[in-house]
Amino acid sequence: MTQVLTPDPVGLTVSSRINKRLLQGELTQNQVNDFQDFLTKVGQEFLQHRIITDNAYTSWFSKGRATDEELRHFIRQFSVFSNLFLVAALLKVINSPTLKQSRASREILLNELGVIYRSPRHNVNPHMTQTEDEKDREGDPELVNTEGTVDGGICRFRAAHFEWLLSVAEGLGLHYEDIGKRKHGRPTTLHFCDELQRLYGSDDPQIAQGASFAVENWAAAGFWQELEVGLTRIKQTRHPQLHLAFFSWHNRVEAQHAGHTLEELEEVYFQSDFDHNKFYQGGREILEAIAVFWDGLNSDRLNHVFL
Repeated sequence: MTQVLTPDPVGLTVSSRINKRLLQGELTQNQVNDFQDFLTKVGQEFLQHRIITDNAYTSWFSKGRATDEELRHFIRQFSVFSNLFLVAALLKVINSPTLKQSRASREILLNELGVIYRSPRHNVNPHMTQTEDEKDREGDPELVNTEGTVDGGICRFRAAHFEWLLSVAEGLGLHYEDIGKRKHGRPTTLHFCDELQRLYGSDDPQIAQGASFAVENWAAAGFWQELEVGLTRIKQTRHPQLHLAFFSWHNRVEAQHAGHTLEELEEVYFQSDFDHNKFYQGGREILEAIAVFWDGLNSDRLNHVFL
């Protein structure tokens, strides 16, 4: 009889894909049990990290009380992270150990750059007549897909994530030249960006795997929701002109990215050269860098330090 596993209390448990491999005889029960134990430890060490469970900055931000000066500082620092993430994402593509992992990494990078996910449930008729306005609106993140593949997708300049963030910045009096460059970043922001390149984009696949898993599960754990809630309150009370789709879209899509990292982990975990310690190292170190970023923003807020 196949053993029924008790789900991990923090949400990481073996998937139906693993159970299928067990039933087909590809994996043994002991291997599956070991993998569940591993996922439980990952959940405890990664998903219970204090920057995921108790982020002081995003908790404050969700109340919608940020002043315009605080908002501009937040957008500027977030734009530096968002723009420089492209470097880390490209390194992840370059250093991917397999073609399949390279393609998975390119999905994220190309979508960041403006290639819209093509969902089989929302196929576009290439012969359909569209107005220029309708074509332009395909770049609106309220209208593009949150799932699917970039393979065969349409590229739109305005669908680039940085341009969505720029539209938020412009509602606060910031312009393209005011955001997104290293010169706009506080030391804590730049530390996070550099650690993303070192760990998420590492040429050691085990460290990169751990960092990627931690980053995507951090992104899916709720901070986007807190940012969206806070900005929505500000939009409703003070700034009706704010375009918030950058935040609402990411809030919807990150669970898909986290799911992909679990699939990737399932593929490499059972290989003989999988190194648990390096995986943990990549995850722990990137979570500490994430904490430096958010703690830096919170310190700037408390000490009224703004660029």
